[in-house]
Amino acid sequence: MAKVTENKSLLVRQGPCWYAARTRFGAELAVGERIGRLGVESFVPAERRRALIPCMVFVRATKERACELANVDGVPVKYLIDPARRSLMVVPDKQMEDFRRVLDLSTEEGGLLDRPLTLGARVRVIKGVLSGVEGRVLELRGRTYVVVELFGSWFAKASVPRAWLEAI
Repeated sequence: MAKVTENKSLLVRQGPCWYAARTRFGAELAVGERIGRLGVESFVPAERRRALIPCMVFVRATKERACELANVDGVPVKYLIDPARRSLMVVPDKQMEDFRRVLDLSTEEGGLLDRPLTLGARVRVIKGVLSGVEGRVLELRGRTYVVVELFGSWFAKASVPRAWLEAI
């Protein structure tokens, strides 16, 4: 949990928080992956390997680490500046969490990331109300389902975004 201290009537947050950053068009996903390889959490709003907000990457780090990414590690990001504070723009944790959850619940588009799965493969649901359910993946009329069998003769299916399934 981040520590908040008061410094000359200005609240200063110590610890990791979310920063909004811009990068080159088309490089969003690669930049997000590079940040992850450096051990820093990032979020790129995307679906089907396509960025939803062009040139935007969100980074969760301390201010010092966020600056190191750009200045020391050479990650091609430029942080948005809050003109009122004249500092890096901070996205409140609750706002970021809500934003991510709403994007994650996009069942029409299949969530944020479409994982490659073989039809009939054993899968586990990793999100939503069916989280933890195991079965087989099925596609019908462009929709993805998890199919659960009972005694090899009764079957139940539920529509689940493909991005919510992992192969097991």
